[in-house]
Amino acid sequence: MGVKERREREKSETRDKILDAARELFVTEGYEGVSMRRVAEKIEYSPTAIYVHFADKNELFRELCHQDYARLAEVFQGSAVPLDPVERLKQIGRTYIEFGMRYPNHYKFMFMTPHPPVELNDEMREERGNPEVDAYAFLKWAVQEVINAGRFREGLADAELVSQTVWAAVHGVISLNIAKCKDDWVDWRPLQDRAEAMLDAIMRGLLREAK
Repeated sequence: MGVKERREREKSETRDKILDAARELFVTEGYEGVSMRRVAEKIEYSPTAIYVHFADKNELFRELCHQDYARLAEVFQGSAVPLDPVERLKQIGRTYIEFGMRYPNHYKFMFMTPHPPVELNDEMREERGNPEVDAYAFLKWAVQEVINAGRFREGLADAELVSQTVWAAVHGVISLNIAKCKDDWVDWRPLQDRAEAMLDAIMRGLLREAK
């Protein structure tokens, strides 16, 4: 490996180290409680070294959002997609839960940590609403396919409303598991069983009765 390639690799590794530390701090201390100096201290770097990679806290936060949501979209795109629109929607729910369990820190940062308003850059504006890179747009597309197939109950034609309802239900399973799964007060059933019971219940509530 040449000198240039080695430097690029080291730069990338340092950047990832900064992002991982910042993600953990944003989750535990909140946006307002984190400073660039605090991130530098966590990885035992000088603040100057942090500023080489990110201009300020806002840019650091925005890059974390961009990377983590892009990772979720990649997970969706890489999973098997059933042809039946209802089964497809259930599979998206399962994939989302798997993502939350595989990347709990990412999930907590994305969906369990208050976010300040983030100014969209040109790249984010282009990605917003594109199901190939926007996880919410992918969910909404899948919901719209069920609507188009006439499988939802009468009156359920708002893809935004149904998407957000399904999202809330799936989020409940993940967030409860992350926050309380080690609580011995409750005799917890296996995560997969809870997830499947939730998906079956919400889909029964949304779908037309089989004739």
